[in-house]
Amino acid sequence: MPDARPVTVVQSSGDAQRAARLQALAEGYEVRIRGLRQGRPVEETCRVTSIARGLIFGPDLAEVQRLVAEEADMILSNTGDAGFGPQVADAGRCLDPAMSYPAKLAYLLRARFEQGGRAVQVLPTELLRGNGTALRDLVLAAAEGMDRDYRDWLRAEVVWVNSLVDRIVSEPLYPAGAIAEPYALWAIEAQPGLRLPCQHPAVQVVPDLGVIERRKLFVLNLGHSWMVAEWLARGRRDAEHVREVMADPDWAARLRTVFAEEVLPGFVAAGEGAGLEDYIETTLERFSNPFLDHRLADIAQNHAQKLERRIAAFLGWAEANGDGRAKPRLRAALQGEIG
Repeated sequence: MPDARPVTVVQSSGDAQRAARLQALAEGYEVRIRGLRQGRPVEETCRVTSIARGLIFGPDLAEVQRLVAEEADMILSNTGDAGFGPQVADAGRCLDPAMSYPAKLAYLLRARFEQGGRAVQVLPTELLRGNGTALRDLVLAAAEGMDRDYRDWLRAEVVWVNSLVDRIVSEPLYPAGAIAEPYALWAIEAQPGLRLPCQHPAVQVVPDLGVIERRKLFVLNLGHSWMVAEWLARGRRDAEHVREVMADPDWAARLRTVFAEEVLPGFVAAGEGAGLEDYIETTLERFSNPFLDHRLADIAQNHAQKLERRIAAFLGWAEANGDGRAKPRLRAALQGEIG
């Protein structure tokens, strides 16, 4: 892509043991695409060469500070859920590698502001609803004791972008790379001043990220958790991977019934039914991918919390939008009564 910008990866936890992975990323790595696209097998290999270098937060702290203050055009993040969580070190008076990501960002951006640098775009990809807005608020909270002019700059000049990344990555490659499905989406919510990191068919600017978030959460994620609820009720028998659920005609048919009779009506009632049947079919094809080892045991981690976020939240949303259907299969999964 001729407009692609060079990327510096910063390993923010400061784990020096991952230095070999950082070096491998900068040397170029492979992403192997394996799966189904409109029913046809796909097997492709892409070589990624956009990463120019890797730094470790801690040993390379001075260079990270200089880079953010003087060179960075955009700041992207993928710290995982734990990265946004508060840390004891956040109460400190200077930049500390033990701080949470929002607190680190508050100190790094202050140096840019003090040097008169132009405002930067911050584009998180963490799986958190309204992730750009949420990160802005956390950074402002971390900067509470700093100069008012700086906090005003953070609030009014820095561009905080909401986005959602959707692709199943089933297996890492070593020393760097991954195996992933053909489906890919990076949805970015439109706003004034937005600049895209690159041009790619999977990168889509949308007026309202909420519609896409609800589809992912209440179709793909909900479907995963419904599968796991039945798998747990079976005593963790009869399947190990998502693809094996889809290979079982009776199990797959029950999932289709959940989508058709309980999920789809909720979206229709909310006025978001257009195109949803196609999205459901795409989701079922993704679930059927014969090449991805997507383990039910992995999806089952934090199952109770996922049931609340995915199934209970959907039931409440659907009812609030006028869908009064009983939805017995989803309620059974929520109550652990599938059988």
